[in-house]
Amino acid sequence: MAVRWVPTLADGRSIYLPPWRVDITVRPGITRLLPAAELARVVAAALEAATAPRPASIGLILADDRELAGLNAKHMGVRGPTDVLSFPLLPPDAYPVHDGGSVGPATAGDPAEAATVASFPLPPGVRTHLGDVVVSAERAVEQAQSGRGGWAGDRRWAPHDELRLLVTHGTLHVCGWDHAEPVEEAAMRALEAELLGLAARP
Repeated sequence: MAVRWVPTLADGRSIYLPPWRVDITVRPGITRLLPAAELARVVAAALEAATAPRPASIGLILADDRELAGLNAKHMGVRGPTDVLSFPLLPPDAYPVHDGGSVGPATAGDPAEAATVASFPLPPGVRTHLGDVVVSAERAVEQAQSGRGGWAGDRRWAPHDELRLLVTHGTLHVCGWDHAEPVEEAAMRALEAELLGLAARP
């Protein structure tokens, strides 16, 4: 479900990794687990893998459990915090056909053509904003340290590795990837594992 949501900036900066612009916002009091440049590279790698329309921008917001709980209740109808939420602005058919999600009429033909589809025409030189990813850095630390990280919630690893996974996962969701069905879940996990240089675990 695409949701229109505009974050309020706290500590933000834009990092350009052509053809992408990654707008990173870190809320006050949030522990910086990775440098902004590294986070931007993680996002850009996922956008490349998803063959996102280009040039484009995407927002990444690092927040806490309280903010994620509020967004989760408001937009998903679920009480309590979650680790990552994605707010895509383009329909899934703006992306090429893939096993990790539903496809629409715009993806039935040439994948390169589908990657240029936008929800409405923009003036020349204007970047398409793909959407926003909001991650609870607080939840990333808790999950990683308690052994409830990774895909299945059974991995104990460094908090920055959990953050990389959540950022990758959220970015792929913005790009139309999903894990509601077993085939989608397997495809999404495999791509995430490839992007993060990990062995996918069931």
